[in-house]
Amino acid sequence: MTLELIVFIASILFGALIYWRESHGNGLYRFFNKLMYSKELQMKSTDKTGFVYQQKFIVRLVFIGFLFLIGIVITRFLIPIDLATISIFASMIVGTIAGTYLATLIFKSSEVIDEKSDSIEDMVHDTIEKGKDFIEDLKTKDAKVVEEAKKEINEAPKSEEKSARERLKDKGLL
Repeated sequence: MTLELIVFIASILFGALIYWRESHGNGLYRFFNKLMYSKELQMKSTDKTGFVYQQKFIVRLVFIGFLFLIGIVITRFLIPIDLATISIFASMIVGTIAGTYLATLIFKSSEVIDEKSDSIEDMVHDTIEKGKDFIEDLKTKDAKVVEEAKKEINEAPKSEEKSARERLKDKGLL
């Protein structure tokens, strides 16, 4: 179990490394594309598609499965010990695919953060300025309210009016 866990974590890192490498250049994929297809069907020079970069899940699974299958066959010939078991093979494939998707998430989020960093910075500054204006308004309104209250206190009380009970008595209702 410990070996499988170590292989799984290492394959996640390997998947992220493969994805990062293919995001910067896809020469090997381009070579196989030129080898397999005619001139009309070959990929364009601006196409950045690779074995795992910008591919769907099934295509990634097939390419990574073949990569590890070739690696296990070579390992079996070099080291005759039964080191490459099915569980380790499955851990490597699942970990590598998880690593490619993790790398996709990291690269996409960093692109979004880079694009939006200026607008986020402007939004934060605008919010801070609005907050400062709001606090200043509260301070000035508080001063106005206090001044109005002092004026009301200083004003002479209104002429005494009859209470509601007295008015009802005058109307003959009480």
